[in-house]
Amino acid sequence: MPDSPLKYSFFKRNGLTLFFLALFIITLVAQAFTGWKQNNQEIQEKGGQALTFGAYLGSGHFFSATFENFQSEFLQMGMYVLCTVGLRQIGSAESKSMEGEEEVDREPKPGPDAPFAVRKGGWLLWVYSNSLSLCFLGLFLLSWAGHLYGSFTNHNDEQMLMHKPQEDLLTYLSEPEFWFETFQNWQSEFLSIVSIVFLTIYLRQKGSPESKPVDAPHMETGK
Repeated sequence: MPDSPLKYSFFKRNGLTLFFLALFIITLVAQAFTGWKQNNQEIQEKGGQALTFGAYLGSGHFFSATFENFQSEFLQMGMYVLCTVGLRQIGSAESKSMEGEEEVDREPKPGPDAPFAVRKGGWLLWVYSNSLSLCFLGLFLLSWAGHLYGSFTNHNDEQMLMHKPQEDLLTYLSEPEFWFETFQNWQSEFLSIVSIVFLTIYLRQKGSPESKPVDAPHMETGK
């Protein structure tokens, strides 16, 4: 029988999530504050009126910068989850074995401790079986829309400051600005995936579940 999780403190049970959630909040606040200062500097240089911090949080500049990063991260994680189902990399700690099925490939079986969707079966089971990738897809689409809204709004705000006519959404999408912002983030996420997949063939970190054991052969695939 596995140990009861209640024997551990709240932080012990949730330490990884809480640590990175705290870093996320700290860096988001820092981004908002520094973005506010930078944006006001640019506005005043163009003869505009500086924004209050509250107004900045609803501005296109803040939305664009924030969701531009969110959508690339959700794209990265969603594609990683899906691609590791069928694709392999010999020797990588991030890949399934080259042959045969693994524990994650087994067909779900109803049981008293199984999640509700497994016990219910049918379409609910299909959705639950793919819920991680579906969740990342939804988060990616929402973040992509948030980035588009922010980038489009910020672009028209700049047009107004320069006394130029505002553009409609289709015109803006035909220009390179939004796509440049998008692709510069996507390529960095794909590079990070390549790095973790390839480097775990030859490099190790003792104690990390993202690494093979230190004494594992280089060509041993999986953890």
